[in-house]
Amino acid sequence: MNDQKERDSHIGVGTVVAVMVASAVFILAGVQPAAAQAPAPRTAWGQPDLQGVWDFRTITPMQRPERYGDQEFLTAEEAAALDQAAVDREARLWNKPSERTTSGENVDRRGAGEAPGSYNQFWIDSGTKSIDTRRTSLIIYPPNGRYPSLTAAGQRRADERRAYAAEHPADTWENFSSGVRCILGFNAGPPFTPSAYNNNMQLFQTPDTVVVMTEMVNTSRVIPLDGTPHLDPDVLQWSGDSRGHWEGDTLVVETRNFDAKRKWRGTTSSARLVERFSRVDADTLEYTFTVTDPENWTSPWTASVPLRLNPEPMFEFACHEGN
Repeated sequence: MNDQKERDSHIGVGTVVAVMVASAVFILAGVQPAAAQAPAPRTAWGQPDLQGVWDFRTITPMQRPERYGDQEFLTAEEAAALDQAAVDREARLWNKPSERTTSGENVDRRGAGEAPGSYNQFWIDSGTKSIDTRRTSLIIYPPNGRYPSLTAAGQRRADERRAYAAEHPADTWENFSSGVRCILGFNAGPPFTPSAYNNNMQLFQTPDTVVVMTEMVNTSRVIPLDGTPHLDPDVLQWSGDSRGHWEGDTLVVETRNFDAKRKWRGTTSSARLVERFSRVDADTLEYTFTVTDPENWTSPWTASVPLRLNPEPMFEFACHEGN
């Protein structure tokens, strides 16, 4: 996400003095003045206005690292240390000498003596900040902040996929994932999840329709809000079949009919997704989603991702199958 444009400010002398006096009172009282949040806007027809380009970059992992155990939240000091470490790592990688990339994986992660890989820090835009809540994971259910256990069938399919991929890494284009083939974005889902780059989503809104378009591969979902029934269960789609409705000021989107060939975290065509979009303030959209797939996981799981308004336009991601 690009830096926000500078805003001109014209404040009278009297206002400046008043602000200085107010600040002094707060400081003398040992209290720091809190930054006022602009209220969440509404559309001309009265619904919460969810429109805009939304940035979901974060260094907070999807599931809680095992080292945190039952620790649900970071302390302010722990979060600051992680954020600073991300800034320092990014600066170090940006400032290292350039290297030729020939084969393999990320050039910044290869082992000593291995051939340089495909990506380096130039291509990475995963952010340098933890989420504001300081949770140790984006997953908020199960309570341990980690994916539920796979079912026996889910584990068997995962083992079979790994074994087959080891023996047949590139026999045909169908051995490659839908992400590698530019059919779906790595982070586009649905649900969309933070990844290495292209962590933006644009939302368009009318009284009876919402469109969600991700930056990665520019995947778009047109979501009716007028009670249109879901497609027949036999009609499967890469991004599923989405229908939305309002619950108070929260937009709820239910998606089913996923094509299992998308292979999103091992899910099957039985997967169900419920997304919730809530405009917290002028700059924040709370995005929460619950995934249910009894053929893959032993229980549903839920994640929460705060999105930040991006004032810059979202450009085409020129990735297409066969390029």
